[in-house]
Amino acid sequence: MQMLFARRAALFGFALAAATALAAPALAQSVENFYRGKTLKILVSADAGTPSDTVARQFASFFVKHIPGQPKVVVMNLVGAGGMVAANSLQSRQPSDGTVIGLLQRNNLYIPLLEPREGSFDPRKVRWIGSLDKVSYVMVAMARSGVTTSDDLFRKKFYIGATGFSNENRMLPALLDERLGAKMQIVPGYTGRGEVYLAMQRGEVDGWASTVDGLKVGEPKKLLANGKLKVLLNVGWKSHPDFANVPNLSAYVTRPDDKALFDFILLPFEAGRPIAVPQNVPQDRLDALRSAFAQTIADPAFIKAMKVQGYPVDAIDGAAVEQIVGKLYAAPPSVIESARKLRH
Repeated sequence: MQMLFARRAALFGFALAAATALAAPALAQSVENFYRGKTLKILVSADAGTPSDTVARQFASFFVKHIPGQPKVVVMNLVGAGGMVAANSLQSRQPSDGTVIGLLQRNNLYIPLLEPREGSFDPRKVRWIGSLDKVSYVMVAMARSGVTTSDDLFRKKFYIGATGFSNENRMLPALLDERLGAKMQIVPGYTGRGEVYLAMQRGEVDGWASTVDGLKVGEPKKLLANGKLKVLLNVGWKSHPDFANVPNLSAYVTRPDDKALFDFILLPFEAGRPIAVPQNVPQDRLDALRSAFAQTIADPAFIKAMKVQGYPVDAIDGAAVEQIVGKLYAAPPSVIESARKLRH
């Protein structure tokens, strides 16, 4: 009897081991079977031809190669309300089976906190895949203005061009004026960066808040090269490597309440182009998408292609994006209220 029991136990153990060994491949196979022959839709919350659209299309062609089953891919532009139209669609109207992802905007991480009336999107109620890059801002001015150093920002009055009233290129100068005593007169309402630079060259305005990437191409690159444009201040706690000798905020922000507000405004810049899926995507497919993202951002061919386009990869994973969202939503009410006032 004892021998019979031992034999049955051994047979059961063998069967259990065999089942366990087959479980992982079976799970991986189910994801592969699901995606094979399907089309992955990538929603882009920006117009065709914009930097976000360019990055999305470059990313898409590499990303699907790393997804089990290698689905086809289509990029769809869904614009409006500063990216909130695409964010809301991803959260509430798109299928949650893993066939739709969204390349959203960093402001989608905090606008729901500052403007609850702008929609029902909640960045805590999607699952984050990662972000392809970080964003760094600098203040720039035409040399003819006489504002050529960071200290000049606080000594000389000059005019700053900006686009939408709630855009970062207006909010950051407004924050420098309000909290640090800068003397910038902000002129909002320009349709885009190109129109701002034309206004700068015509003498209508003297400068603006630019992303570092925005200084690497086109007219801004030429203006920097010939000395007509000066970088005044890194709008961050560290100086960007491209402008390592230019001061940053740490030289000017001293009061704790000011630092807390700057922290809140700057934190989303760490997730420059965040990518999400609906909340209820099955875990195995979410894991596969996150794995494909990790492989894509490490793919030498993708890194090279992005560099050629002028958008170097500086990625973070989905867990890091979720941590950013968590910190934003844990901000004190006083900080959120101060940030809200900057948008009005």
